[in-house]
This record gives sequence, structure tokens and C-alpha cells, in this order.
Amino acid sequence: MTTMESLIGLVNRIQMACTALGDYGGGGDNTFSSLWDALPSVAVVGGQSSGKSSVLESIVGRDFLPRGSGIVTRRPLVLQLHKTEDGQQEYAEFSHLPRRRFTDFSMVRKEISDETDRITGKTKQISPVPIHLSIYSPNVVNLTLVDLPGLTKVAVEGQPDSVVQDIENMVRSYVEKPNSIILAISPANQDIATSDAIKLSREVDPMGERTFGVLTKLDLMDKGTNALDVLEGRAYRLQQPWVGIVNRSQADINKNVDMIAARRNEREYFATSPDYGHLASKMGSEYLAKLLSKHLESVIRARIPSITSLINKSIDELESEMDHLGRPVAVDAGAQLYTILELCRAFDRIFKEHLDGGRSGGDRIYGVFDNQLPAAFRKLPFDRHLSIQNVRKVVSEADGYQPHLIAPEQGYRRLIDGSLNYFKGPAEASVDAVHFVLKELVRKSIGETQELRRFPTLQAEIASAAGEALERFREDSKKTVLRLVDMESSYLTVDFFRKLPQEVEKGGNPAASTVDRYSEGHFRRIGSNVSSYVGMVSETLKNTIPKAVVYCQVREAKLSLLNHFYTQIGKKEGTQLARMLDEDPALMERRQECAKRLELYKSARDEIDSVSWVH
Repeated sequence: MTTMESLIGLVNRIQMACTALGDYGGGGDNTFSSLWDALPSVAVVGGQSSGKSSVLESIVGRDFLPRGSGIVTRRPLVLQLHKTEDGQQEYAEFSHLPRRRFTDFSMVRKEISDETDRITGKTKQISPVPIHLSIYSPNVVNLTLVDLPGLTKVAVEGQPDSVVQDIENMVRSYVEKPNSIILAISPANQDIATSDAIKLSREVDPMGERTFGVLTKLDLMDKGTNALDVLEGRAYRLQQPWVGIVNRSQADINKNVDMIAARRNEREYFATSPDYGHLASKMGSEYLAKLLSKHLESVIRARIPSITSLINKSIDELESEMDHLGRPVAVDAGAQLYTILELCRAFDRIFKEHLDGGRSGGDRIYGVFDNQLPAAFRKLPFDRHLSIQNVRKVVSEADGYQPHLIAPEQGYRRLIDGSLNYFKGPAEASVDAVHFVLKELVRKSIGETQELRRFPTLQAEIASAAGEALERFREDSKKTVLRLVDMESSYLTVDFFRKLPQEVEKGGNPAASTVDRYSEGHFRRIGSNVSSYVGMVSETLKNTIPKAVVYCQVREAKLSLLNHFYTQIGKKEGTQLARMLDEDPALMERRQECAKRLELYKSARDEIDSVSWVH
């Protein structure tokens, strides 16, 4: 194989691989079309009935394109020609029908029509979604051509009014790429100044550096006229040569004149023409195919460094994404268990960072103790409970029918018990508030553990196991803080009350206090004494409740949040472990897509490196 054939064949293979992955250009929204766009191809542009289809069939040497009146080409056709060894059978393949070979080219024509209708319906609508067709034949040159819908000036019945602009936008999306070679088809029996193809190519390629002009229907010009001014570059100059084509007439098509005979007739036309005889060696579809192939090879050669650079950059980006997505999970149970434990440790590390201040969130627990608990204590209804009316009621009821002789001890105890009982509510609320913060930190930590994102089932299992553990810690913490309150009720601080009679004596009038035993001042002193004691207990509980909560909940969460979970997964079988590592389907699909794309880019790089650039 010559260097030229190797280069173009290489590009064809890369383009086919891109197509298999859905990575193709043409103005679509595909985010991975950059490699396709970087590879040169030939875009065939012309007005309706300009002879585009006949030119393509002449280049291929086969009658395979749909024909008819009006707009026939309604989707781009990406046509890749692959030259095979002499004597090998010709066949065609569509990317949407992999591994199915078409040797009957009339069936190729039917499949193009059917595939067009699948997207557009049996209407005159158009679609930018391309059809990809590869033809393998010893009678072609390696070449990639894109047949585009014919440019038109008016919408016909069954088409929206926007179709004229839609077609132009679609064609423009292909030809405006700097790597696109434009094959501008114009009929010779019309004024070149009115050519739709030349008008558009001049807009996107004003210097004519990548435009090849093709004149069709030379044999249909009025007698006594010729197209030499155009073919010799005087009417409209391009940096690339103009090529004249003589296609089969409608009569030839009706008679089923094959392409081999049509090519022979074309050669004879130019060789015997008094007008074009001196240009015969540079006219005809065979010359056009070789000219395009040679030019394509030179463009590819010039683009190799930039293509290689793009491929290397894409490989680096895909490798990085693969690292981010994670490698495929091992299939044996031991490796799966190890993976689960590693993922749990990654989560646990982030959870502890939240608690210890490495990440935000742990400070909310301190807020419970520093703000919520004291605020809850301040709101307790001690004023109502220790009002003169309630103190009188409780003290009076405490002794039953026997009035107290010296001090209303039972009344004191009942007032203190009733007051301390109020502390249970804030104590339990503190436990619940810390529990809520810990649950939220678990949820946040799972979301921040990058390695876990690919395993939604394991995320749910960890969340469930952590939630169950936190519930156990909460129950233990509640029991502990309620015990603290009960402990304060069970044994009163004696020294506090021993001082009370001494303080009365220091007042200097104990008899008066006895007489005043059932007065308002007496009950006010009792309420004040109980209030002072409750205040002392309140200060104690403000310190001991946070200690109990941290010890029972926060400390346990740091030390043993997933201990029970570790015990459970150690008992699971391989199939159960595999289910826990069942990935998000979208992520699995994304990894497979990246892996295929990575394989494509590496293969492309290897192929480019393997081609000898020596002439």
C-alpha cells in the first residue's frame, strides 16, 4: 500500500471508529466530535438537480443513490470509500447495521431511503443526523465524502417555510470547518454566477483554497457554447482546479447503462471533444477522484501534528475522567470485600473530619450545648411552679392533716422534684438535636466521598447502617441524661439546706419566723430557697448533659459508627457483596463509553505512529 493510501485509509478507519461511538461532526451537539472534526473530509455541495448524486456514483462506479424529483437527499450521507485488492468482491456496510454486508447495490439505495424515512418520516422533512455508509471496492480510491442535501430557494409542499434556511445551515455546518474540502457542484448549462454551491463556498472559503469546482452536464450545453472560461479559471478563479464531468443521461439510466461503460463513454467524450480535447487528461470522474484523494492526502499530512496533539490531549482528559469514575470492580469476593471496607474507611475519614473541624458541620453540635440547651433551661416554667400560690398549695398538701412543726421538708422535696423534672425535656431535646446533626453529617459525608458516588446501593447500605447505629447511640444517650436528672432528684445537696436555718438565725428573730410560718413571706422564702437550689442544679446540668451526650453519641459515632456493619458484611457471600457494589447504570455506561473512546484514541495514535511518512 502506498503512503497516500495508508494515510487516507488510516483517517477512514479512525472516522469509522468515531462513527461507531457516535462521535461525528456535522454541526450536531455531540460533545465528542472534536476528533472527527479534526480529520479532513470532502463535503459535496450543490443545488438541487445539479448532478451531485451522479458525480458521487461516477466516483464510486456504482449506481447506489436514491433518485427522484425534488429533494431526494434529506439527511447527510457520510460515504467512506475503501480500496481493496483487485478481484475482491465489492460490498457496502452501514454503521446502523453492523456486520451486515450489502453486495446488491440496489438494496443499498433502498436502505438509504428507508433509513432516511426512519428519522424524517415519509415526508419532505430534513434531518441533520447523518447516515454512515462504507463501500469496499477495488474500483475506488480511499476517500471520505459527505453528500449533503441540495441547496434550494423555495420550500415545496410538505416542507416548512424554514427548510431553505435549515438546509443552508446544515450544509454550512460541514463546509465552514477549516479541515473540510469543498466539492462545489454546478451545472454547466447555467450561469456560474447563479451557482448556489459557488455562492456558499465563497462565503466560507473566500480565497478558494479548499474549494474544488465541478462542472456537470457539459454535454447538455447549447450548441456553439462551451464552459472553457470556467474550466480554465477565467470566469471564476479557484486555487484548486476545475473539473468537468459528463454524467449518464436519463436515457442511459433508463437503459441501465452500468458505470464502467459510463466512465468509458465519459473518457471518449472528452478525448473526441473539439472544445475540451486539450483538457481531456484533467477531466472526468476518474480524474476527479484521484485529484481529491491526492489533495486529501496532502491535507492529512499537514494536519498530522495537530491531530496527534488533539489525540494526546484527549487521551489525557479521558484517563483523568476514568480515574475519577473509578476502575471496574473486581469479581472475586475477597477483592469485593476489600473494596467495600476501603470505601467505608473513606466515608468514615470524611465523617470524622466534619466532627473534628476539618470540614464544616461539627460546630453545630457545640451550638446545641452553648445556645440551645441554656436557652431551653431559661424557658422552663419555674416562675409558675414556684409562685406563692403553688408553693402554698404544695407545702400545705405535703403534710396531710398534720401541720409541719419545724420546717416543711416534704414540701421542699416535692417542690424540688417537680422543678427538676422540667430539666428532662431540654435534656432529651439536646440528645435529639445532636442526633439530627450527626445524621446530617452522615448524609453529607456520603455525598462528599467521591469513591462512593459510583455505588448507590452501597451508599444506601452505609446510610442505613450509620442511621441504625446513631439510633442506638441516641437511646443510650437519652437514658444517660435522664439518669443525670434523676440523680439530682434522688439525692439533694445537703450543705445547701443546712445553711438555711443558720441564715434565719442570723436574721435575729427566730420567734417571728415561727409565727410567720403560714404567712406570705414564709412561702416566698420557701420558693426563693427552692429557686436558688434549682439554679445551682441547672448550672451543674449545663455541664454534665453535654458531657453525657458527647460521650454516648459523638464519641461513639467517631469510634464505632460502622462496627456492626463491618461484622455483618464479613458474613455475606460473593453475590451479596456484588449487589452492594452494583453501580449507577448511568455511571457504568459513562465508564464504558470513556473506555471505548480511550481505546479508539490510543488505537488512532498507534496507527499514526506506525505509518511511515517517507515518500
